[in-house]
Amino acid sequence: MLNGKVAVVTGASGGIGKAIALAYGKAGASVAVHYHGNKAKAEAVKTEIEAAGGKAEIFCCNVADFDECSAFIKSVIKTFSRLDILVNNAGITKDGLMMGMSEKDFDDVIDTNLKGSFHCIRFASRQMMKQRFGRIINITSVSGVAGNAGQANYSASKAGLIGLTKSVAKELASRNVTANAIAPGFVKTEMTEVLSDEVKENAKKQIPLGRFAEPEDIANAALFLASDMASYITGQVLLVDGGMVM
Repeated sequence: MLNGKVAVVTGASGGIGKAIALAYGKAGASVAVHYHGNKAKAEAVKTEIEAAGGKAEIFCCNVADFDECSAFIKSVIKTFSRLDILVNNAGITKDGLMMGMSEKDFDDVIDTNLKGSFHCIRFASRQMMKQRFGRIINITSVSGVAGNAGQANYSASKAGLIGLTKSVAKELASRNVTANAIAPGFVKTEMTEVLSDEVKENAKKQIPLGRFAEPEDIANAALFLASDMASYITGQVLLVDGGMVM
């Protein structure tokens, strides 16, 4: 499905990013496995992709840093000679009620989740425009669509990412570069594992399908949007949330 394509997946050392990287590798893409904090986990993802017959290399970068992102994307293109798919998945949370939230906690989340995506698109899009082909997929959240108490910074970053997606889609469409967003709901990852059983059960009551998503549910959507089957889809937000936000 993605034979001959080169895909960058940020935040690919675990959770949703890992699932997307593995799906892309199994579909025939060469995968740039990005990480920032945990090299061992990134190496494990690379090994798993290669064990399934795929190609992968790991890259370290703080996506919140403009210059580091420039060097990161240049390194990917130097390694693989092209860049076809960019998945902006790297993200952090620093939850807290608005009245007590520090400026730093707000800025850190915006800088990673929103500016980090801008940085990667800024540098990857030039190569995609030269090729006259590209697929940009931004991982937003239902929190960016509906808001969430205690997550003003996170919700703002993810809502901003939706606006960024639509603007990029309009700017790059003439060069056959699409940009879409995926908005997951609750997903079984390390981030949700720390929630209490009571919180999990209450959350499931808000989901018509009655369960949390598996990371692979999000990866399936990312695989579709990166494929030729989605060549006429751009500027859209695909909610993969079990019906939580309708």
